[in-house]
Amino acid sequence: VSFPWQKREISNFDYLMYLNTLAGRSYNDYMQYPVFPWVLADYYSKTLNLTNPHTFRDLSKPMGAQTVERKRKFIQRYNEVEKNLSAQCHYCTHYSSAIIVASYLVRMEPFTQTFCSLQGGSFDVADRMFHSVKSTWESASRDNMSDVRELIPEFFYLPEFLTNANHFELGCMQDGTVLGDVQLPPWADGDPHKFILLHRQALESDYVSAHLHRWIDLIFGHKQHGSAAVEAVNTYHPYFYGDKMDLNNIKDPLIKSTILGFISNFGQIPKQV
Repeated sequence: VSFPWQKREISNFDYLMYLNTLAGRSYNDYMQYPVFPWVLADYYSKTLNLTNPHTFRDLSKPMGAQTVERKRKFIQRYNEVEKNLSAQCHYCTHYSSAIIVASYLVRMEPFTQTFCSLQGGSFDVADRMFHSVKSTWESASRDNMSDVRELIPEFFYLPEFLTNANHFELGCMQDGTVLGDVQLPPWADGDPHKFILLHRQALESDYVSAHLHRWIDLIFGHKQHGSAAVEAVNTYHPYFYGDKMDLNNIKDPLIKSTILGFISNFGQIPKQV
């Protein structure tokens, strides 16, 4: 049987939104917000070449395994089970959480207020704020062992979230850079509309269409948990698998509230579809 998506009768964007909805993700819940993949690895070139496979992120691997060195470290963590970890897993942080969503959308209300309330009433340290697409990719794919974040749908249709139109005082980074609009890759020519246009073209490109099912397996499918997830370097702290935990059997109210708080703040694995 050939499905409409396989026949290219619906866009990759629409198909991902459909899967997110099936998996219980919703714009109404920051803790279960729709999750979209990083699709590009090129945030450096003057022009974007969508016919070159090297332009794209490896969609068969989670963000924690995008480089050989990073993958090795996470496998090592899994095998060692550090003393302070209560469970065996590759990742103790999640690819989608309320704070990740609010940090991406911090330049727009009501997300500005949401971000500040999650941060205890103020903006974060400027160097940790979302300020550059390239540096966020480098953090999530290579540099930061506690950052495996993916994207949100807005990266493919909403140029407004990339500009500081409300002139919020977001602070000043250690190198003296005052935070304002989000820094865009060279191929976007400083134009948020061009960034969104090319980013959406990348999502709908032949390369992504041919490989997107591999990412879907990791996030929504059979590589989400169990032995397939271990093999794919794709296991998360047990508390992230909210629907797999039987909270009714946990009698200790302190443990139960800790788990619920963890799920609320740090993210949840989508329901398997």
